[in-house]
Parts: sequence; C-alpha cells; structure tokens
Amino acid sequence: MDKRSLKGKVAIVTGSGRGLGYGIAKKLAEEGATVMISDVNEENAKNAVASLKELGAEADYILCDVSNWEQADALVKGTIERFGKIDILVNNAVITRDRTLKKMTKEEWDSVIAVNLSGMFYTMSPTVKHMIENQYGRIINISSASYLNGNIGQCNYAAAKAGVIALTRTAGKELGKFKITCNAIVPGFMKTEMTANVPDKAKEIMVGKISLGEMGTPEDVGNMVAFLASDEASHMTQGIYNVDGGMIL
Repeated sequence: MDKRSLKGKVAIVTGSGRGLGYGIAKKLAEEGATVMISDVNEENAKNAVASLKELGAEADYILCDVSNWEQADALVKGTIERFGKIDILVNNAVITRDRTLKKMTKEEWDSVIAVNLSGMFYTMSPTVKHMIENQYGRIINISSASYLNGNIGQCNYAAAKAGVIALTRTAGKELGKFKITCNAIVPGFMKTEMTANVPDKAKEIMVGKISLGEMGTPEDVGNMVAFLASDEASHMTQGIYNVDGGMIL
C-alpha cells in the first residue's frame, strides 16, 4: 500500500480559489484526494474546480467566509453531504489589513483576527466532531513567519498567526487519542497574488533574507501539506514546519 497516496481521502482547503490555497488543493488532488474548494470569490472557486477536474480529480466548491460561524459550519456539513466524509482539513484562508499599531483601526484589527484565527476555530470545531466519530483525521493550519519575527505594519496579522501556532499545538494534544493529527506550516516569502504587488525594492530585501536566495512557490507548501496529510506522517502531530528557504532562524 502506498502510504503517500491520498486516494479515497476527502479534503477541504479554505481560501483555495487561487494562490497558495489553490497550490495546496492542486497537490492534494494530484495525490488522489477529492477536494472541496472553499473561497469567498465564486469566479475563482469555479475556475479552481475546473482546473482540478482537468487533472482528473473529483472536486466541488462551497462559498464560505470562514469568519462567519454559520458559513463555516455549512462548509463542513456541505462537504460531508457532498462527499460523505472529511479526512483532511487545511486552514489557509487569510486576509491582511496592514497599518502601524498607532494608526490601526478596530475594524482592521477585528477583521484580520476574525478570518486568520477565529476562522480556523470555526472550521475545526465541527470538523473534529466528525473526525472523532471516524477515529481519523489530518488538520493542517497555515501560519506565517510573522508569528515569530513580527513585521512592521502587521501587528494584527502577526498576532493571529502566532495564535494559530498555539491553537495547533493545543488541538494536537487534545485530539491525538482519536488518531487525529494537527500540524502547522510556516511559509516564508512566496510567489503568490498577495506578494505580486510588493515593490521591487522590498522584494529584494525579503529575498536577501532567504538562505536559498529565491522566493518559494505554492507547490512547495503543497508538497508539505500532502505529506502531512498522508499516512506516512501518521506519527507526526503538534509540529511546526517551516517552508521558507531558510528565512526563519
């Protein structure tokens, strides 16, 4: 039996209409998983599903704002109704509202915490109930290098991503007895739509901090997600895995 294969597994990937989330969804599909695309943008979600189906994968989408408790619950229930179960949950949905602490508004703080941290709890809560019944599950949360290093203008984002680490480790402790693993991935500076508009000078500075000397790709993160979702990683939980080219010391 190929322990790396995800054939027969069902995965939800939040924020997967494009960018890093789509790269993760694509890799899971390539390894045989059935994928539920979740996004707030319907056009992106439809395009992602179409691309996965071109690869021969089974896929569908559910529109979901993970910061909304009811929508997150509907995502989980809808996936079970559509595909019968959930084996893998990848929490990737993210927003940024960058501003220095002195100038940051309450709305900018609240919205980032709501999506980037509370949204993970909102999807995990109903999912783990289902996984516990099945005595099996893989939860993979996407954090950020900002959780450790901080980043000027991102106190909201860095705080949320630090919370993701604590949430992941605590969930892993609670869920291990049910054969559910919970791990976090910390991407570095990645080639995505989010970084496409970063000024060239700023990109040069960021790349200069990367030991390998180049930005990462969504596929790099997807490879790690696929491994942690597989049976090869069955004895790995509460882990924090950097996919950063050596940017984090």
